[in-house]
Amino acid sequence: MNFTIRNAKKNDMPQVLHLIKELAAFEKEPDTVEITVEDLENDGFGTPPAFHCFVAELNSKIEGIALIYNRYSTWKGKILHLEDLIVSESMRGSGMGTALLDEVIKYGHALGAKRINWEVLDWNEPAIAFYEKKGANVMRDWDVVQLSETGIKNYLAKL
Repeated sequence: MNFTIRNAKKNDMPQVLHLIKELAAFEKEPDTVEITVEDLENDGFGTPPAFHCFVAELNSKIEGIALIYNRYSTWKGKILHLEDLIVSESMRGSGMGTALLDEVIKYGHALGAKRINWEVLDWNEPAIAFYEKKGANVMRDWDVVQLSETGIKNYLAKL
């Protein structure tokens, strides 16, 4: 398989959004993606960019992405967050996910990141096995906590 891993370009964002929607369908939430191509273009290529994205390209088609951004840990310092590592269903098992993760790890190391974080659904056993095989620690004793846009508004309304 002769695919290329490279930095995403602004004109890749329609294909990136397609993969994001494919992931949402896989995760049984096909109607929850709210972002648009324009959001991805503005947020990923604005000043400063809100995220960095690597793409895996095969025959001029984006078949995988890794979308990352900087965070800060009060315990460790600079960390990197991997928001999504997506490989199209037809390309899973091709080594593309490993190549994308390799690029993320190299990027984080070059930035001086003390840790790289990401989440995985507890029922996605193939992904969990993949990450553990790569040496990641899947922390099953932590829960993800979020406030949705509505939750933020409701919180502020009570102040």
